[in-house]
Amino acid sequence: MEKYNGLVTDLYQLTMTNALFRMGRHERRVVFDRFYRQNPFGGGYTVVAGLAHLVDFLTHFRFRADDIDYLRSLGIFDEGFLHYLADFRFTGDVYAMPEGTVAFPGEVLLRFHGTTAEAMMLETGLSMIMNHESLIATKARRIRTVAGKDALMEFGLRRAQGHSAGLWGARAAMIGGFNGTSNVEAGKRFGIPVLGTMAHSWVMSFDSELDAFRAYADMYHDNLILLADTYHVLECGVPHAIEVFRELRAAGRLPAKYGIRIDSGDLAYLSKEASRMFAEAGFPEAIISGSNDLDEYTIASLKHQGCTVSSWGVGTRCITADGSPALGGVFKMCAKEEDGVFEPVMKISNDVAKMTNPGVKAVRRFYRKDTGKMITDLVCLADEPMADGGATTLTTESAKWRRKELPAGTYTAVDLLRPVMQGGEPADLPPLSEVIRYADAQMDTLWPEYTRLMNPDIMEINLSDALQHMKNDIIEKELGRRAPRS
Repeated sequence: MEKYNGLVTDLYQLTMTNALFRMGRHERRVVFDRFYRQNPFGGGYTVVAGLAHLVDFLTHFRFRADDIDYLRSLGIFDEGFLHYLADFRFTGDVYAMPEGTVAFPGEVLLRFHGTTAEAMMLETGLSMIMNHESLIATKARRIRTVAGKDALMEFGLRRAQGHSAGLWGARAAMIGGFNGTSNVEAGKRFGIPVLGTMAHSWVMSFDSELDAFRAYADMYHDNLILLADTYHVLECGVPHAIEVFRELRAAGRLPAKYGIRIDSGDLAYLSKEASRMFAEAGFPEAIISGSNDLDEYTIASLKHQGCTVSSWGVGTRCITADGSPALGGVFKMCAKEEDGVFEPVMKISNDVAKMTNPGVKAVRRFYRKDTGKMITDLVCLADEPMADGGATTLTTESAKWRRKELPAGTYTAVDLLRPVMQGGEPADLPPLSEVIRYADAQMDTLWPEYTRLMNPDIMEINLSDALQHMKNDIIEKELGRRAPRS
């Protein structure tokens, strides 16, 4: 049976759509922007993720017969509207920054073209998916920035907030820079390397730790990372591991990669002592893997202390995005059809941070030609010409005396919003392996000041002159309508 998911929405989305249907206004064409206002984790960027899941969601957003029966039982929907839902399919267009793109507050991550009905009913699921997966990818990338070239293993499934969060969160962690996951379903579905060795229950199933190590080495000696902290790391875990490694070497079966995992205690001290013991026993290449509620701050601190762990198992604090429970992405109308022409609209609020930018927009990113490093992003109207490498001036909306002068021939520019769905049909999205390479390359374009864990620089996003003028005109017209009469 096909996977339909039409009820993955909020009730008010359906009641609003029902009212518009009754008034004959549900098919009006609109454009919506998805953006966020503040970076998570107090960081300097967000990593875009979730498009593969989003396309799956939009493709299968349909209502089964029993869904319609349930909505009918609520007694609040017109029968004609329920018939409309029974045949509903998304037929619009979606443009988005590619997965793995480094994004910043206030710029358009996704642009949605469709009917008012489509926008209202799809908003909840669309926001949920991109908010969650972008959040996990960003957390994972922060961990990668401090882990350097070390291996990162995603171990979060048992602590994830539900099946979907664990499955798609594992994929998002890969976009964020992890090397593999313990999640077998994610491995099969997304082609992610699956990693892991043993738990304490394996060791405790035997009469002795040494017996447990020998039995595991006999069956899985090509993936020989022994859990060394079931009883005592330095008194028995490491000595027993050394004994097993000696036996394997004597038999000519010592694998190229072998070592231990430590899941408790002082990782800095225990890892250094374990490395010393392995070196003295003739196993200097033994891998020390560490786990136990790790995050970017803990790993950074452990490395500062000289910790010799080179393979990190990170679970709870990545898969639950510890430190930022949600990414505050929003979905706002920016244009609506009037007599066959799209008219710009914007939200005007007493809270300046909640004002939106009107019109159908594009996002252009500028890079330095000599270093490849990012200069800035420009949010502009979609029909504005692309910068061609000539001299360009970008003006800050809130401080017009602050300008970025880009001399001719010193920069390159690219459009960030790419087709994801056209006419309700999915565009060809890159495979996860390509997304991961792109995500790594994106991080290389960031200056280190933006990747600091504490007090990072915040990228200033520019609005084009044409967009600033449009925005000011709409505000002035609104003020004129509100002006008191004499």
